[in-house]
Amino acid sequence: MPQADIGLIGLAVMGQNLAMNINDHGYTVAVYNRTSAKTDAFLEGPAKGSNIIGTHSIEELCDVLSRPRKLILMVRAGDPVDHFIAQILPYLDDGDIIIDGGNSRFIDSNRRYTELAASGIRFVGSGISGGEEGARHGPSIMPGGDPQAWPEIKPILQAIAAKVDGEPCCQWVGEAGAGHYVKMVHNGIEYGDMQLISEAYQLMREGLQMPVDEIRSVFEEWNRGVLDSYLIEITANILGYMDTDGEPLVDKILDTASQKGTGKWTGISALDLGVPLTLIGEAVFARCLSSLKDERLMAEQQYAAPDRRFDGDRAATLSAIHDALYASKIISYAQGYMLMREAAAEYGWNLSYGDIALMWRGGCIIRSRFLGNIKTAFTSKPDLHNLMLDDFFIDALKQAGPGWRKATALGIELGIPLPAFSSALAFFDGYRSGRLPANLLQAQRDYFGAHTYERIDKPRGEFFHTDWAGTGGAASSSTYEV
Repeated sequence: MPQADIGLIGLAVMGQNLAMNINDHGYTVAVYNRTSAKTDAFLEGPAKGSNIIGTHSIEELCDVLSRPRKLILMVRAGDPVDHFIAQILPYLDDGDIIIDGGNSRFIDSNRRYTELAASGIRFVGSGISGGEEGARHGPSIMPGGDPQAWPEIKPILQAIAAKVDGEPCCQWVGEAGAGHYVKMVHNGIEYGDMQLISEAYQLMREGLQMPVDEIRSVFEEWNRGVLDSYLIEITANILGYMDTDGEPLVDKILDTASQKGTGKWTGISALDLGVPLTLIGEAVFARCLSSLKDERLMAEQQYAAPDRRFDGDRAATLSAIHDALYASKIISYAQGYMLMREAAAEYGWNLSYGDIALMWRGGCIIRSRFLGNIKTAFTSKPDLHNLMLDDFFIDALKQAGPGWRKATALGIELGIPLPAFSSALAFFDGYRSGRLPANLLQAQRDYFGAHTYERIDKPRGEFFHTDWAGTGGAASSSTYEV
């Protein structure tokens, strides 16, 4: 006899907390883990006294689910997802729903959507952000896949999602792999935000020679203004955490950053679609550079750093760093939305950009104050090409511009690497330039490869070739656009 509203496979930290969250909102969830001992420990531990049903086989799990069956996979992305889908399929009927809640790559979700549709199964690839705390008390949830599945799962997912102003941070994203694509872009922006904050920290720590407790106070102050965000909040908390000897723990953490691949996937997709996702790309490469610790130590011995004695106006410089962080953060989101727009056109998705901003306002890692301004921008102009063309962000970038340049120049002068700050500024300067030196670049391509060029005094789409050296003839090479 069916007893559970939804099933969940995978009882690692995220799975356990999500199951508890579902239970807290009045839904009965049945759980399964490949290791039965883990299921039993969960039922006797965190889930004790709850209505959560433990099962010890896939068949048992599917038997206790009400129709249409709804199953959430909270397992490691990649082959494990396909492995469990293959185990589940023999026990499912037409119209049942599989939800992949892991950090799967969107191209895998595209494939699974198509394959499962052929079997009569409705597939949903849903990004879930917020970590352990979000899963337990309200994450940001980004579902996409089979639209017919949404009415069935909407009540549960919106009930357990974070709420901002009474609105759930969970809306339908789009078809096929759209949900996991939006989650991928979320994670790419997260990479950018973290790198930007780290660069602001390094400018204060090494450029202004500020002690950690003073930097913490600065971040706490910034978190009460336009930079109000989860990542600024936790940065202040981290800087205030002392080790057992009473010294800041952050100073004792090895300066090598790891990654799980979602930022890299974002950059790869941007290259595939020809979108200049420069800031997020630099954030990924900054982590790669950080991993070269031994080489960096050797290089440090060979190259003397510029004199880092700062004798300027510290208050004015802190204001400049604030503005650089704010402006660069806007660029990061603008580039992320550029990528989603191009992906929607490429894959035939109907993305609601304002709703995406709403989903990111609570529960997720990149939640921040100006997501409300992004929602307003797309509500007032749904066909907005770029956030940098919205009045709010135009004013913000103009006001922050002088400080942005001052902080970036300070980093260059002091030899402090600012790949995210500087790449964001370079992108902004390129985007606002009506003329770039690509005319010379295209002439070079035509010179050595006969790749042709367009002329400013002729209609777009009409191509020309010049025999620059007088030895190449009139033949030209074909070309393509990315």
